[in-house]
Amino acid sequence: MNNDAISTAPTAIRNANTRKKAMIKIPATKMTARIVQISAEEGFIKGAARHKGNGKEFPGVNLKYLGKKKDPYIAVIKRISKPGLRVYSDHREIPKILGGMGIATSPTSCGLITDREARHKKIGGEILRQIW
Repeated sequence: MNNDAISTAPTAIRNANTRKKAMIKIPATKMTARIVQISAEEGFIKGAARHKGNGKEFPGVNLKYLGKKKDPYIAVIKRISKPGLRVYSDHREIPKILGGMGIATSPTSCGLITDREARHKKIGGEILRQIW
């Protein structure tokens, strides 16, 4: 059984994109809720809504597609820092994803923030995931 909700969320989004689903439900934690919020703010997903079922709460993620062929808006979403191998970076060494077209998220002392915010605030941290 997978107990890593942070890895489950990008995998569920990636799988739903290949199946061209409109909405998916992911496990509800504070971290996954913030990941969904950042993805919506950056325009990678349409939005999110909270759903309750069987006494549990799930964020419902509405995915975005391009054109009539429904090409996924998210090309790549992957986890960088894993439970077995943590990846940390100073604010000067945080990678720019596709020259600023994508984002990397980092949990810091200020909460979960994007790579642009981390460079602006001069805060380093763990590189959690990349999305473009």
